[in-house]
Amino acid sequence: MNAPARAAALFGAGPLPKVAWGKGSYVYDTAGKRYIDGSCGPAVYCIGHGNEEVNAAIGRQLDKIAHGYRYTFTSDPLEELTEIVKTQAGNGLERMVFVTGGSEATESCLKIALQYHAARGEMSRRRFIARERSWHGNTLGALSVSGFKERRAPFEGALLDVSHLSPVNAYRPPANVRPDDVARACADELEQEILRVGPDKVAAFIFEPVVGAAGGAVPAPPGYARAVREICDRHGVLLIADEVMCGTGRCGTWRALEHDGVVPDIMAIAKGLAGGYLPLGAAVYHRKVAEPILAVHGAALTGHTFSGHTACCAAGVAVQTIIKRENLVQRVHDNGAKLTQMLRTALHGVDAVGDIRGRGHFIGIEFVADRQTSEPFRAELQLFARIRQTAFDDGLICYPVGGNVDGVNGDIVIIAPPYNATDDELAEIVDKFGHAARKAVAAIGRG
Repeated sequence: MNAPARAAALFGAGPLPKVAWGKGSYVYDTAGKRYIDGSCGPAVYCIGHGNEEVNAAIGRQLDKIAHGYRYTFTSDPLEELTEIVKTQAGNGLERMVFVTGGSEATESCLKIALQYHAARGEMSRRRFIARERSWHGNTLGALSVSGFKERRAPFEGALLDVSHLSPVNAYRPPANVRPDDVARACADELEQEILRVGPDKVAAFIFEPVVGAAGGAVPAPPGYARAVREICDRHGVLLIADEVMCGTGRCGTWRALEHDGVVPDIMAIAKGLAGGYLPLGAAVYHRKVAEPILAVHGAALTGHTFSGHTACCAAGVAVQTIIKRENLVQRVHDNGAKLTQMLRTALHGVDAVGDIRGRGHFIGIEFVADRQTSEPFRAELQLFARIRQTAFDDGLICYPVGGNVDGVNGDIVIIAPPYNATDDELAEIVDKFGHAARKAVAAIGRG
């Protein structure tokens, strides 16, 4: 499969079935075919589709008013969702700007970091540090801090000058680093880059606590997040957690970094916030970041026409209310080890399976040509896309990831079910995925 064909298959440029309706963990097309949503689309639909309670909450708000412009009015949904996020995030993460998606959330996080340093009179702090094999969004700022070769390539030359460090992946450690030493070696690399650039020039370090689209559900190794928190504090650098994909419960804690015992200065959230019922994201920032901004500028100087959209916030309130009432984050936490073991069992004997990793309802399966050396399959085989299509043909939606090794080679598929998927639905997802993986691997002569 060549590059244009791959783009067509993965980004909707080619012929696709037309969606008709969805209910719970299932989606139906206009031909009547049923699909079980094993990845919540792109890890979005956290409580499934067609929830009547959420739809009714949106409808009630639309009957009143769709949108009160944020510079003219506040609203009950905006204030209620602010309190929900403030309570769930805790630890001083109490200020926020609501936007309409993950890219906007990341963009606002970057701007808040710059504004914080400006308010403190440190205009030299303009540089961001990020990591390779990371994905932070499609706006030019978010794309600049992303380490995703294929998605960046057409825009090179127009992006910000950003330092990109090694990916932090114990399965694929940096050269000459043992897997057990990845956390310390990669944290040291951050400090060395801060010192190389100049601590007075670095605004923030941004990372995904569990890398999503670019790496395939890669959790930070033990000790890494604490180490980078200490390094950032030592040098006056803000720590930004991009939890757009891995946060709001997806990994079994409401904040993904809760697992690591770390609090960021600024945090991007989106996908699971309103569960895809309406577009919604947020840049959440700590009171210590807010204080100089409010004192000097009066407000965070970021946002858009539809920031704090009233109906979108109503959707967020409804989704978060259901998640809390039904104790779904705890369910995701409790399901994590079980779901991982189910996948191991379903894929037992498939020599092409190199690694199964992740947290909660966010599991990545990496396929390799050689399990001993972790050598990836040749990129032209497009195994990740083959598995995605084979599964889709059999009525399973999963999330493919390519190029995770070096920007070109590498094959991963992410399984990310709804938080409220039943045990039978999880079993169906795993069974269909096992069959699809075996069939796709066999098709390239590795069965």
